[in-house]
Parts: sequence; C-alpha cells; structure tokens
Amino acid sequence: MQAARRRLSTSTSSSPDEQFKGATGLRRLVNASRNSIAGLRHALANEAAMRQEMLGFVVLTPVALLLSVPVLERLLLVLSMLLVLLTEFINSAIEATIDRISLERHPLSGRAKDLGSAAVAVALLMSALSWIVIAGPLLLRWLQR
Repeated sequence: MQAARRRLSTSTSSSPDEQFKGATGLRRLVNASRNSIAGLRHALANEAAMRQEMLGFVVLTPVALLLSVPVLERLLLVLSMLLVLLTEFINSAIEATIDRISLERHPLSGRAKDLGSAAVAVALLMSALSWIVIAGPLLLRWLQR
C-alpha cells in the first residue's frame, strides 16, 4: 500500500518533462563532465578555428602568468582568452544546430550563423584590446632596450 502511495505521489508531483531528465547528484556531475570532454574533443577534432584559438590560449596563458603586471591584469588576460573559447563553442553549437535542422540555405539560418561569427569576432577584439593595453607597454619597453 505504501509503495502504491509513493508511486502516486511521485507521479502526480513531477512535471511533465521530468521523465526526460537524466541522472541526479554525483552521477549527473560525472555525466556532465563526460559530455563536456566529448564536446571539447569534437571541437578540437573538427573545428579549425577552435584549434587555432586553443593554441593561442595554450601559448599566451604562460606569457600572461609571467608578465610583471598586477594579478587582476593577469586574470583579465587569461579570462579574455577563455571568453574567445567560450564564444567559439557557442558559435559551433549554433552552426551544428542550424545544420541539423536543414542544410538548405535559408536567410534566417545564415543570419544565425553570421551573428554567432560576429560574437566570436567581438570576443577576439576584446581579447586583443586587453593584450594591447596590458602587455603592449611592457613589450614596447622591452623592445626599446
């Protein structure tokens, strides 16, 4: 009798979309981590822009950490590069979703892809400006020696 009540109470209190949800707790965290790693691997294997931006991140992060600037400026340099990666991931997801819906050319599909690309360009500009403002003066002093 109690088992029937539990089934009844859980089935009436859950939202309609809960049946499509996966694991909870630690299992959910493990699954999410696995999915994130799969996404990273896919992006590196299939997206040339992601490989280029990841290479920039891997090369410039140690440079940022070694610069003789305040810690917040170092953080800004690293975070600006992470923003580029984040934006590229989102842009790739938008492109994959559009391609999944249809490979047929459509003005709205083109607009969505163009907007994603523009977001990456803005992130790259933000990162470049951060590097120019923070590391530029140090580079100029070093070159004038």
